[in-house]
Amino acid sequence: MAFDKMELKDIEVWDGNFAAAQAMRQSQVDVVAAYPITPSTPIVEGYAKFLADGYIEGEFVMVESEHAAMSACIGAAAAGGRVATATSSQGLALMSETLYQASGMRLPIVLNLVNRALASPLNVNGDHSDMYMIRDSGWIQFDAFCSQEAYDLNFIAFKVSEDHDIRLPAIVNQDGFMTSHTAQGVKTLSDDAAYGFVGEYKPMNDMLDFEHPVTHGVQTEEDWHFEHKARQHNDLMTKVMPKIQSVFKDFEKLTGRKYNPVEKYNMDDADVCVVCLGTSVETAREVASDMRAKGIKAGVIGLRVIRPFPFFEIAEALKNVKAIAALDRSSPNGAAGMLFNEIAGALFNTDTKALLSGYIYGLGGRDLTKAHLVALFNELQANADAGKVTTKLQQFIGVRGPKLAFL
Repeated sequence: MAFDKMELKDIEVWDGNFAAAQAMRQSQVDVVAAYPITPSTPIVEGYAKFLADGYIEGEFVMVESEHAAMSACIGAAAAGGRVATATSSQGLALMSETLYQASGMRLPIVLNLVNRALASPLNVNGDHSDMYMIRDSGWIQFDAFCSQEAYDLNFIAFKVSEDHDIRLPAIVNQDGFMTSHTAQGVKTLSDDAAYGFVGEYKPMNDMLDFEHPVTHGVQTEEDWHFEHKARQHNDLMTKVMPKIQSVFKDFEKLTGRKYNPVEKYNMDDADVCVVCLGTSVETAREVASDMRAKGIKAGVIGLRVIRPFPFFEIAEALKNVKAIAALDRSSPNGAAGMLFNEIAGALFNTDTKALLSGYIYGLGGRDLTKAHLVALFNELQANADAGKVTTKLQQFIGVRGPKLAFL
């Protein structure tokens, strides 16, 4: 497919929620079923307003809960429509049962997940607890670091998810309030270019194709359940990463914006490295540049794709690093954080001598400051110089009271 960069429009000042809503409009979504929850509500409100104002043709279904929202999305997708929604936190928790139905039925739904802390105690601010909770639900997961990426990754998610060789639902994560409610310059696409990239929706195995009747959501028990899970939720996922990389290349041709499953910054000669997600990536990049001016070869890895986890790309990116910090923005409840475990798994059985340590930060919207990261990079350099982890294997950044560390 040939793309014309002249289809790019001007820069608009949008927050992440409005960027996602615009992407849904331009992708010409057929059905949005939703129930409002902070901080994701403006996404579905935005789509509903576009519909009410006559900018799009589609259906907005206001339901009685998030569980019902995804159930309605499943029905609409099974009937052959392009479908999307948005939620956060407790809404995702209520929705979680149906997420497994959507992936098991191979329905290409796009969910904008505006990351927010899970109760209790109740908190409406951003962390990655909800993202982590459903990471193994069979959905493809992308991660946006800013409003621009919340916009771009929606188009990419539709294109990957709806590919007939894939047909798995996809989540686009963005940080609650830090991205969702922070206005930034967003380089936009024209409506024709955006829809041309995503393409006309071509349903497969839809229940309204009466010439080719199908059944969705069957029962398997022990006779076929194992094969279904092993071949679909695992073997099928091995096809997803090459498709993502192909769509990333197509998007770069259209926009000039390059995306990678693993986003590397100053990694060519890095001795120490931070691996993180969301808006923390941009902060870490700034500090890494400052640390280099002080003689510390600091680098940053930001994960663009969380599921399927880019094991080989991570191992390659970190193979020459001496000390690594995995930053998890979710409470591990006495265990190591998800990123710590995934990175450890990626590096196991490789030749790396890297020292890996974990850090929990930013729970309930607590800031991760540049001062925190300066101290962290200095600690990583001390680990590299000593040839061992000089502190506990996992620590908490920025928590008040006595210093917390374990493992």
